[in-house]
Amino acid sequence: MMSCDTTAKQIFLLSGQSNMAGRGGVVKYTDYHHHHHKKWDGVIPPECQPHPSILRLNAHLHWEQARDPLHSDIDSRKVCGVGPGMPFANVVRERVGGPIGLVPCAVGGTAIREWARGEHLYENMVKRAKCSVESGGGEIKAMLWYQGESDATASDADAYKGRLEKFICDVREDLQLPLLPIIQVALASGYEKYIDKVREAQLGIKLPNVVCVDAKGLKLNDDNLHLSTEAQVQLGQMLADAYLCHFNPSSS
Repeated sequence: MMSCDTTAKQIFLLSGQSNMAGRGGVVKYTDYHHHHHKKWDGVIPPECQPHPSILRLNAHLHWEQARDPLHSDIDSRKVCGVGPGMPFANVVRERVGGPIGLVPCAVGGTAIREWARGEHLYENMVKRAKCSVESGGGEIKAMLWYQGESDATASDADAYKGRLEKFICDVREDLQLPLLPIIQVALASGYEKYIDKVREAQLGIKLPNVVCVDAKGLKLNDDNLHLSTEAQVQLGQMLADAYLCHFNPSSS
C-alpha cells in the first residue's frame, strides 16, 4: 500500500463486463502439451502510462498507483489486459488535473440481471464505491459503464432497457447521489441477431445525467468480441471527452 496524496480525489467507478475490465492485448497461445491458454502481451501504449496522481482501489480496498491491467485482481478468473480506464484517467488528468481515483468493478461475462440490487456484483460495487470515498476522501464524479454483450440474446434483449434503467436508479439511490453522472457505452459486439435491440436500449435511455458513447466500429481483437488495445485507447478518450463536455464543461 502506497502513501497517497491527501488532496481530495476525483473518483470514477469502472463497471460492467469484459470490455470495461479490458481484454486489449490478450492473446491466445498453445503450450507444449497443446493446451490452449490466454495471456496479456504486456504492451502499454503512451496514453495508458501510469502517473503518480492516478490511483486505483485494489481488491483489498487500499489505494495504490493505477496501472494496467486495472482489473487484474477484480476480474481475477479471466486474463485482463488494457481497458478504457487508464486512457480516460490520463485525459482527465491532463485537462483538469489530479489526483484521480479509479474504482474497478467490472467482471467479464456478466449479464445485467447479475448487476441487480441484492446480487453479489452489485453489492460489491456499492461497497467499493462507498469505501473509495471513506478511505482517503474525494467525491464520486461519474460511473463508466460498459456492459450488455451477455444480454444480446433471445431471452434477455427485450428486458435490457428496463433492467438498465432500474440499475441506474438503484445505484444512485444506494450511493445517495441522485444525479450521479453515468457514461455508458453502446455495444461494439455481441450476438448479431440481438445486438441492435441492446444498442437501441443503450442509446435510448432518457434519464437525466446519463450519456452514451458509441463503440460501434472500433477495432476488435481476433475473437470478434473484445476491443483491441488501440480501440480501448480510443474508447477511453471518447469517455473522457464525454465526461468533460457534459459534466465538467469548464475544462474544455
